[in-house]
Amino acid sequence: MSRRTKPLLQDGSAAKSKPARPRDPAQPRLPFDPMPDRVEPCLALLKKVPPKGPDWLFEVKWDGYRLAIHIEPKGVRVLTRGGHDWTHRFPMIAEAAAKLGVGTAILDGEAVVLDKQGRSDFGALQRSLGGRGGKRTSTESVFLAFDLLYFDGHDLTRTELSVRRHLLDDFLDGVTGAIQLSEEVYGDGAELLANACSMGLEGIIAKHRDQPYRSGRTGDWLKIKCVQRESFMIIGYERSASARNGLGSLLLAARKGREWIDVGSVGTGFNAKDAGYLRSTLDKLGTTRPAVPLKGKNLVFAQPTLIAEVEFSGWTEDGSLRHPSYKGLREVQDNAAVFDMDEKQTG
Repeated sequence: MSRRTKPLLQDGSAAKSKPARPRDPAQPRLPFDPMPDRVEPCLALLKKVPPKGPDWLFEVKWDGYRLAIHIEPKGVRVLTRGGHDWTHRFPMIAEAAAKLGVGTAILDGEAVVLDKQGRSDFGALQRSLGGRGGKRTSTESVFLAFDLLYFDGHDLTRTELSVRRHLLDDFLDGVTGAIQLSEEVYGDGAELLANACSMGLEGIIAKHRDQPYRSGRTGDWLKIKCVQRESFMIIGYERSASARNGLGSLLLAARKGREWIDVGSVGTGFNAKDAGYLRSTLDKLGTTRPAVPLKGKNLVFAQPTLIAEVEFSGWTEDGSLRHPSYKGLREVQDNAAVFDMDEKQTG
């Protein structure tokens, strides 16, 4: 792969990557730690503005599938965020991992397909896998590593991020192809976000330098987006005689504790083929007990099973999505988190 994976670093502005620091030979050796079978991923908390201060580092927010690469003495495993083994779906990434020349390691990162400008294209990644439920193997995807959780017999999850990044930078120094380093970018968070938005990127990620790797949405990692894009549950559709394959719009819901909350509908972003697949699949999931009690004579309700990726410009006063556009379905194995309304109010 020859495409740039660091679009924020193209123009020599404030966002510059520092050279890798040499490893400290005086660093004490860590005791041997058993290699975990799986590490529950650390997740980014949505914020409206980037944090300030020297405690935070910044990266590009990539739009793909979160993966963990386990390099073990018996071979390589590529696990999805939900813990499903997708080694067979990403053979080029697995092959590249086997050639890294290390006995044991766990890399945390994102599988993406990059366009000519080095931007991640979620739709292209889905197509490379054959769409939702597809069985294709993706040969176009690149794994962008942004954390190192285990290395050469040592559990690194209890060490601070700055140490993990230092080791990761050294480990992947000069590595290209199906596995690459997701570069840290330097500069003011607000300027970096503006730069990312002007380049058509999804946004940036901020991570606290001094925190260990903690699973879940702890606030150690933050995501700041240019255009909002989240996953919502499809709870049915609205019939339309004039629309593609009779599907006018998809009915969407978000989480609120253990309840489903109506967030409106999306009627753009899918073509006739998408509409046909969605309607036939939702008809098979039909139910007379809707997840959210909505009224309308043309509404068809479905069991909450399909998760849609939706891009939108904001929220209306009554809690509906503003200017939503359908971007595709998330894989069950990807374990995409349906948007939680408690996140909407974070500043």
